[in-house]
Amino acid sequence: MKLIDLTRTLDSRDIDRLPQRVKASASVIVPEVHYETPDGKGAEIMCSIFACERHHLPDGEGWGSEQLRMNSHIGTHVDAPLHYGLTCEGKPSRTIEQISLDELYCAALVLDLRDKIDGNEITVDMLKAALHENKGTPSEGCALLLRTGQERYTVADEGLYNYPGMTRESTLFLGSLGARVLGTDALGWDRPFHVMRQAFRETGDASQIWDGHFAGRDVEIFIIQQLHNLKALPSHGFKVGFFPLSLARCSASPARAVAFLN
Repeated sequence: MKLIDLTRTLDSRDIDRLPQRVKASASVIVPEVHYETPDGKGAEIMCSIFACERHHLPDGEGWGSEQLRMNSHIGTHVDAPLHYGLTCEGKPSRTIEQISLDELYCAALVLDLRDKIDGNEITVDMLKAALHENKGTPSEGCALLLRTGQERYTVADEGLYNYPGMTRESTLFLGSLGARVLGTDALGWDRPFHVMRQAFRETGDASQIWDGHFAGRDVEIFIIQQLHNLKALPSHGFKVGFFPLSLARCSASPARAVAFLN
């Protein structure tokens, strides 16, 4: 069996690479990390705990440790139904620790949308065309992973933040196929915030607001964003696993996303 890592690496140094206009949203892209290195703060802490001096430690070094501060929706992460609202399918929404790993380990298909997308909206017709080309068959509880081409961008590129996104109609379409896990290589699941905001401003239609995510109030789905390396996967015939931290009462968690290929 071959394992393919689908997880975007989190790097605190990316804060210096972000375009200025997106730094206000940095918490879902870049973690804050305070490093306690073995030859610095780590050694000082150990000397304090054990009432020793640096020369008592191997090469004068203590342990390495880090203090982290980050959003639960940072990087490659799993959205629990609580993210979409307090109720889902008419019942209290589940939180991330209430989702079993069995539900997040499933058969998967990659829908290649790179030559189909025109603008910021992923339509049902685009999804149907990609599914027809895939030749695989979605199964109950499967994962459908959207390859939109965002993998070509880094956090420094403006294109990363002008991604194609899903609508209520297209999200419910994937759910109607039996898929429970819906993933994308884009920064977000919905159309970019500025696109939705403009649509609402022009139409006054409140259904333009975050409609892809809000579809998860009607059908229980787990949305995965910021997937990486979908280019390494076949179109179908493999399994994926998404392994979030078990965070009590939380709406999401960063996850290690892995594909399992025979």
